[in-house]
Amino acid sequence: MKNFTQLMNVPVEVFNELVSKLENIVRQLEKPVLLNPMSEHWIDIPDTCKLLKISKRTLQSYRDNGILSFSRIGGKIYFKVADLEEHLKNNYVRAFSSKKNNCNE
Repeated sequence: MKNFTQLMNVPVEVFNELVSKLENIVRQLEKPVLLNPMSEHWIDIPDTCKLLKISKRTLQSYRDNGILSFSRIGGKIYFKVADLEEHLKNNYVRAFSSKKNNCNE
């Protein structure tokens, strides 16, 4: 039985080079992807208030009490959407089951 390089009519050196390149591509694809920090979504105070349905004063209180992290550039304040989502997840309260009243009894 002929080997693969003979079947494909490819010189062994060329075949080995192709295999090596493919292995390098696979190694690159298996590496964790480092995300660009600026790819994170940031929003300002008005958008944060709209998103959370809270007043500017309540948002100020959250900042003052260290409830929400923020970044200040000059006089402008920004919040990471991922931080807001994480805060909501951490404060999530599951509904508890209750017995339903059956009016037909």
